[in-house]
Amino acid sequence: MSDQLTHFNEQQRAQMVDVSDKEITKREAVAVSKITMKPETLQRIREGQIAKGDVLAVAQVAGVMAAKKTWDIIPMCHPLPLTGIDIRFSYGDDVTLDIEATVRTTGKTGVEMEALTAAAAAALTVYDMCKAMDKGMVIGPTYLERKTGGKSGDFHRSEA
Repeated sequence: MSDQLTHFNEQQRAQMVDVSDKEITKREAVAVSKITMKPETLQRIREGQIAKGDVLAVAQVAGVMAAKKTWDIIPMCHPLPLTGIDIRFSYGDDVTLDIEATVRTTGKTGVEMEALTAAAAAALTVYDMCKAMDKGMVIGPTYLERKTGGKSGDFHRSEA
């Protein structure tokens, strides 16, 4: 790993990395987030009993939209033609909703930020839809689980 950070120019000011000379490769990133809540809140999500509507359906759409707009909210991200986005939910226990976001592209730079943004936005949407009954929900951790493709190679959290 290089000691030189490519997000800074020779004046040590932030810059968007130039990816002009990079190879186009198939890339995928998977990010995970969790949201912990009261057992009754999670039960109501499972049963579709949240007044604002189907929490997981709305959170899924929010995650997809966030991945597509990552370059709009993270200053140094490149706009990317995403080829696939999938948001999945599972129940970790009686108080935890697990969120997994998978983002794919064929391009010159990776989709780690898009996957992380998708997972975080899905979690924030769950919070927004359930906050009337549970303001004490906790989001996190949110992290990159794995990524494939690109010059830096593959990353798998379990191997890190």
